[in-house]
Amino acid sequence: MLATISTDAAPAAVGPYSQAIRAGALLFLSGQLGIDPASGRLAEGFAAQARQALANMAAVLSAAGANLEQVASVDVFVTNLEWFAEFNTVYAQFFGAHRPARAVIGVAALPLGALVEIRAVAVMDAGEGGLHA
Repeated sequence: MLATISTDAAPAAVGPYSQAIRAGALLFLSGQLGIDPASGRLAEGFAAQARQALANMAAVLSAAGANLEQVASVDVFVTNLEWFAEFNTVYAQFFGAHRPARAVIGVAALPLGALVEIRAVAVMDAGEGGLHA
């Protein structure tokens, strides 16, 4: 069974898709841009967009009853791979010691002129919402 996850604490989808879909114990988060949900505008600069995209991802996780500790995989799309080290600094502030599998992919362009987009997969326990090995 699939369940759609939606929250006003993160920007609405900019197309015909959901912020996240839960399929059993898996939670698939759509790509998040660095859009401030209050203003609807992209944050200024790469680091600010990365922070906002991660904050938006955390808000969608929260709406699903999950958190960053339950993220198993992250895909990051950037329009300039020279920002890789800067992204790592911002990313570490959100994930701390938790180290999900991750890919950083350079792309020519992103929706709305964004500089970074982040999508993730989280694992939820059917009973508690926690990650179990």
